[in-house]
Amino acid sequence: MLTTTQDKFEDFEIEKTIGLVRGNTIRTKNIGYDLVASLRTIVGGEIPEYTKMMNESREEAFKRMIQEAQMLGADAVVGLRFGTSSVLPGSAEFLCYGTAVTLKK
Repeated sequence: MLTTTQDKFEDFEIEKTIGLVRGNTIRTKNIGYDLVASLRTIVGGEIPEYTKMMNESREEAFKRMIQEAQMLGADAVVGLRFGTSSVLPGSAEFLCYGTAVTLKK
């Protein structure tokens, strides 16, 4: 499945616009991560536990968007975007969305 943040591909023409596709996941913080993160704030620097959790969340949302596009018969997703929002204290939604299309050379 081809994806791009642009609205087209250089080597392909959009044959048909299928429509909006999206994937999301909601994640909560982990007590273990919070303890380690609290200690890291004393000395500063990256908090790799949270970086890992954020990357995994984005990947899961992306994967779910791709699955939806495939179910609709798309070849690609254009206009790909990511978003986040707070749902509850200590939790966040990760959203990936774009426009599913079919392509021709």
